[in-house]
Amino acid sequence: MEEEVQAAVAPMFGVLDVVLLAGMAGFGIYWMYFRGSPKAQPPPSKGYTMQPTLITPKANESSYITKMKASGRNIVVFYGSQTGTAEEFAGRLAKEAARYGMKALVADPEECEMEDLCKLSEINNSLAVFCMATYGEGDPTDNAQAFNEWLQSGEADLSGVNFAVFGLGNKTYEHFNAMGKYVDKRMEELGGTRVVEAGVGDDDGNMEEDFLTWKDKFWPAVLDFFGLEMNLQEISMRQYRLVMPDVPSDKLFTGEIARLRAYQTQRPPFDAKNPFLAQVIAWRELHKGGDRSCMHIELDISNSKLRYDAGDHVAVYPVNDPLLVNRFGELLSTDLDTPISLVNIDEDSSKKHPFPCPCTYRTALSYYLDITSNPRTHVLKELAEHTSDPEEKEKLLKMSSSSVEGKELYQQWVLQDNRSLLHILEDLPSCKPSLDLVCELLMRLQSRYYSISSSSKVHPESVHITAVLLKYTTPTGRVNKGVATTWLASKQPSSDQPLHQVPIFIRKSQFRLPARPQTPIVMIGPGTGVAPFRGFIQERMKMKQEGKPVGDTVLFFGCRNRAEDFLYEDEFKECIDDGLLTLHTAFSRETPGKKVYVTHLLKEHGEYIWRVLGQENGHIYVCGDARNMARDVHDIIVDICSNYGKMSVSEAQTFVKKLETQRRYSADVWS
Repeated sequence: MEEEVQAAVAPMFGVLDVVLLAGMAGFGIYWMYFRGSPKAQPPPSKGYTMQPTLITPKANESSYITKMKASGRNIVVFYGSQTGTAEEFAGRLAKEAARYGMKALVADPEECEMEDLCKLSEINNSLAVFCMATYGEGDPTDNAQAFNEWLQSGEADLSGVNFAVFGLGNKTYEHFNAMGKYVDKRMEELGGTRVVEAGVGDDDGNMEEDFLTWKDKFWPAVLDFFGLEMNLQEISMRQYRLVMPDVPSDKLFTGEIARLRAYQTQRPPFDAKNPFLAQVIAWRELHKGGDRSCMHIELDISNSKLRYDAGDHVAVYPVNDPLLVNRFGELLSTDLDTPISLVNIDEDSSKKHPFPCPCTYRTALSYYLDITSNPRTHVLKELAEHTSDPEEKEKLLKMSSSSVEGKELYQQWVLQDNRSLLHILEDLPSCKPSLDLVCELLMRLQSRYYSISSSSKVHPESVHITAVLLKYTTPTGRVNKGVATTWLASKQPSSDQPLHQVPIFIRKSQFRLPARPQTPIVMIGPGTGVAPFRGFIQERMKMKQEGKPVGDTVLFFGCRNRAEDFLYEDEFKECIDDGLLTLHTAFSRETPGKKVYVTHLLKEHGEYIWRVLGQENGHIYVCGDARNMARDVHDIIVDICSNYGKMSVSEAQTFVKKLETQRRYSADVWS
C-alpha cells in the first residue's frame, strides 16, 4: 500500500501514461452516455413499472367510507364476534336494509381503520350499527380489541355520527353485555347520536327472540329518524351465488381453515387461522364405571413451537358426524362430492365466501358448517319459500314471525324440542331447499375450547385435555351427540395405524398461578372443572420436588361416585402422600337422601378460606359451570368474608370485587 501512495505522488509522469489515462477516461464517458443511451432497459415480463408521478393513487381499499361512497351505501354494520352469532346478526341487518330502500355494508372492525368513523357524517342519512358480543370477563372479542382501545383513547369527535347498538352476552356471567353497553355509552360521549335504544341479547335465555324484539323497534326508529316512509320492497335475501368451479382436485379445500393445503405443508406460527395438526399420543378413559365417559387425551406439540402455561386453553377444530353429513345428501338428493364455490353477490364485501372455497358439499358440511345447532328464525323463513305443503309452509312462516304465538311455537318446536336444521328437513318432508342455500344458511362450525389439564413445566411437549363425552336424548326421541367430543372419542391410538391428528391452537388465559409459589391457593373444580387444577398441582409438585418452598395447595373436588368418576384419583393421592395437596371431596350420589356438593364443603371450611384470603394474601380459583356452581361459590365466598371478616354484606362484596381486580379471585367458567 505504501508503494502505491509513493507512485501516485511521484514528481515525474510519463507522456505515455497521460495519453493512456485520457483514453481510458474518454472511453468510459462514451460507454456510459452515448453507447448506453439508445437501448432502453427492456420492460419486465409482466409489464409492471414504478411511475409514482404518472399514476393516480388508488383509494385505500380498507376504507369502508370509500366503499360506501362508491357504492351508494348509507349504513355500515360492524360486528364484534367470537362464535359467529354477532356476525350473523350483522349480516341479517345489512340484508334487510334493502327492504327499506337503504344499502348497507357489513364490516369487521379488525379489518377497518375505525378512526374513519369520524367521516361517516359526510354520507347523507348515514348510520353505524354495532353488533357487539362480550367475551370472558367483560372483554371485547378478539376482532374488536383494537376498536375498544380506540374508543378508550377518547380522541375522536363523532359529532354528526348516528349509531345504534345491539349487545350479545350471557347473564350467567358477572359482566353481562359489558361490551355492548360500553360501545353504546362511549359513542354518545364522543358526540354520536343514538337512533334507537341499545338492544341486549341474553344467550342464557333466548338470544334470537331478544334480537327480533330489538329489530322490530330498530327499523321503524331508523325510518322515523331519517324521515323515510315505510315502503317494504320484496328482495332476494340470498347473500351468495353458487358457482360450479372447474378446478383440479388439488385446488379444492379439504378442511383447511384459511390456507389451501395448509395441512399438507405446516408452517408456524400456529394460531386460529393456521392450526397445528397435533398427533394424539395418549387416550384413556377416566371413568371407572357407569354409563358415562370422560376422556383424557394427550396431544403432541413437540414440533410446533407452541408454548402454553398452566391455565391456558387449547382450541380444537372438530369434524361433524359423517352419518349426519350423508343424511343431507339423501334428503336433498344431492351428490355431496360435487365441487362448489359460494361467491358473495356484494362485490364490495370483504367476505368473499362464507367458508373456504372452492370445496365439495361434503367438505363444507363436514368441516366448515354447524349442522347440529338450532336454526334461527330467519332460516325458517327462507325454508318456507322451498316448502310445498301448505301446512308445513304455514308452520315455518309462523315461527319466523314476530307474533306472540310464533315466538312461543319457535321456543317449543325448535329450542325446547332441540331440532337442528337436519331434523326440520326430516320432520317437514315437503321442505326441499337447494343444498347450496342450506350451506349459506348454516353458521360456521366453531373451534371448541378446553382448559389445558397439564403443566408445561412437567409436559413441555404435550397438551392434555379432559373432556366428558356428550350424548343425550332429545324430546323428539333423537340421540344428539357432542360434535367435538364424539370426534375426539374416535381418535384412540392404535398400534397398527398411524397416529390420529387434531387441528389445534393455544389461547392464552389470565387464569394463572401466583408468581410466588409460597402463596396459598384454594381451587374449586367439580367434575371436569378440575382440569386446569391438575396442571396447577403438577407445577407446584415439580417446585416442591426441586426444593422450593410451596404454600398451601387446597382442592375442593366433587363428582357423583368415588368408585365411578373420581377423576385423577391416583395422581391426587400421590400428591397428598408427598405432602403437597390437601383434598376435600364431595360425592353427590353417595349420601342417601342428601346430595353433598363442593358448595357444602366450602361453608364447612369457611374459617380456613377466610384466613387464606383475608390474612395470608392467598388466591382462590373456580372452574366449571357458570350458571349454577360458579354463582353459588361467589355468593358463599361473600358470606364467608362477611361472617369471618366481620364485614357488612356490601363491604364483603367490595372486598371480593377487589380480589377479582387483583386477580386473587379467578374464574374459568362456561355456560
